[in-house]
Amino acid sequence: MGAVRLHAFGGPEVLVYEEVARPEPGPGEVLVRVHAAGVNPADWFGRRGFDNIPPELRPDRKPPVILGSDISGVVAELGAGVADWQVGDEVFALVNFPGSGNGYAEYAVVRTADLARKPAGLGHVEAAAVPMAALTAYQFLAKQVEYAGGGTAVVVGAAGGVGHVAVQLLRNAGAKEVVAVASGRHEEFLRELGVDRFVDYTRTPVAEAVRDAELIVDTVGGPEAYRLLPAVRRGGQIVPVYLGDYRPAEAAALGVTVQLGRWMVRSSGADLAEVADLLTAGRLRVAVDSVHPLRDAAAAHRRAAEGHLQGKIVLRVVE
Repeated sequence: MGAVRLHAFGGPEVLVYEEVARPEPGPGEVLVRVHAAGVNPADWFGRRGFDNIPPELRPDRKPPVILGSDISGVVAELGAGVADWQVGDEVFALVNFPGSGNGYAEYAVVRTADLARKPAGLGHVEAAAVPMAALTAYQFLAKQVEYAGGGTAVVVGAAGGVGHVAVQLLRNAGAKEVVAVASGRHEEFLRELGVDRFVDYTRTPVAEAVRDAELIVDTVGGPEAYRLLPAVRRGGQIVPVYLGDYRPAEAAALGVTVQLGRWMVRSSGADLAEVADLLTAGRLRVAVDSVHPLRDAAAAHRRAAEGHLQGKIVLRVVE
């Protein structure tokens, strides 16, 4: 089969399209003919050898490596003992995360526990944009964070993969006001998703535009994450998607809870089926920033490095 592999860690140029052996499904697994694969931050971090993570915490993955955890496709073969799926079923999945997904390929082995049926109203490209971004927001906001709606909820980095899903879930949860923070080029897109207020962070700092927020979902993090603290009311909370310096002592003095280190997205076919129901009901949509052929995975990673994404980057595997 064709696949994109890296034989050394580095920039986008290390992603090479080549022929490799097609995998075989084991017990409790299926082989999926991949039609499209999503591109995620975990992929470009993995391409660089997870150099953004302290050495003692880095996954032990050695080249050659096939990246990719988000896939949409068709069941091509059943492993031993699989009875709930049939060859020809259209499926999508966050594959074996955290772990090695091997989705940048024409075929991928997937545990049945990771699989969900692809919504009939979505093409494979759109479906491949869903799993990691939607599960990140859904598992966090629906199953981890104590937020019953009613207050002001803010999403920082609201136009990105996780961010644009989070604003929709917060709206569905009954937030009194959903505030989206992004660069000005994304305002129309986010207002179409139903946000109540838009803040262009390139013009106005969040802490000047927002006060007394009950909840901030921060999809940016980084060394200046503490800048968000004055925007949160006493008793409110910040839920980070990535690591950041939230100055724990200062946050505690302000009465702000930072939910750092409590959670990581995990593969779950059951959770993804619940997301699929939201997509089918029209209560959630996932945007596609750009589409690239599998052979041009390096171009997809270069697009990611440019930043200011509006939704997800997807690799088209079947033309």
